[in-house]
Amino acid sequence: MSESQGTEGTTQRLPVIEKAADPVGEYEPPPPAEEKEAEAGGTGRFWSARRVPAGIVALLLLVVAGAFLYDVAAVRAGRSAMHWRRELARQLAERPLDDIWVLVGAGVAAAVGLWLIVLAVTPGLRAVLPMRRTHADVRAGLHRKAAATVLRDRAMEVSGVQSVRVRTRRRKSDVRAVAHFRELDEVRADVEAVLAEAVRGLGLVRPPAPAVRVARPGRKG
Repeated sequence: MSESQGTEGTTQRLPVIEKAADPVGEYEPPPPAEEKEAEAGGTGRFWSARRVPAGIVALLLLVVAGAFLYDVAAVRAGRSAMHWRRELARQLAERPLDDIWVLVGAGVAAAVGLWLIVLAVTPGLRAVLPMRRTHADVRAGLHRKAAATVLRDRAMEVSGVQSVRVRTRRRKSDVRAVAHFRELDEVRADVEAVLAEAVRGLGLVRPPAPAVRVARPGRKG
């Protein structure tokens, strides 16, 4: 026989889930944010699609291959080869390897091939700074101009600063500030402190170190 489940208005004993208590001394603190970001995956530069170079190369190959294919098909059909192909074959057969035009053509072909290899093995998108990655399936980047705008706005908040110009690179941010009052050393110290905090707040993988220069405004006239 099953036990009664109780009547309305009476309390029932809830099931108890036993959980082993952690022994003293075996508590492990959560990993720091740097380790979580490292476990989430790489944070390298973004790869560019390079649609323009790829489109130009594909178009050139299509034109050259189409011209050769048309001429070969015409010869197979009983027509004579085009003049440009006969002239090209004659030039390649008669010109020596040390001819100036042969060397120029070889140099151009080698330069184009080297350029294509560089495009294939480099990521590109130098204007996008990768941000710290906290999730494996999410990547974010910050444009250099946006980072420069943030740093400029923060530097303008410093007392005594009249104008600021910021140029952000991958590893460094060049900051040129003009102070119209207060001592230059004091203004520079305040700008460096503000920018150090602002750079940390950008959340970049490689924060660009700010290089600050403060000067007085030039004389008018």
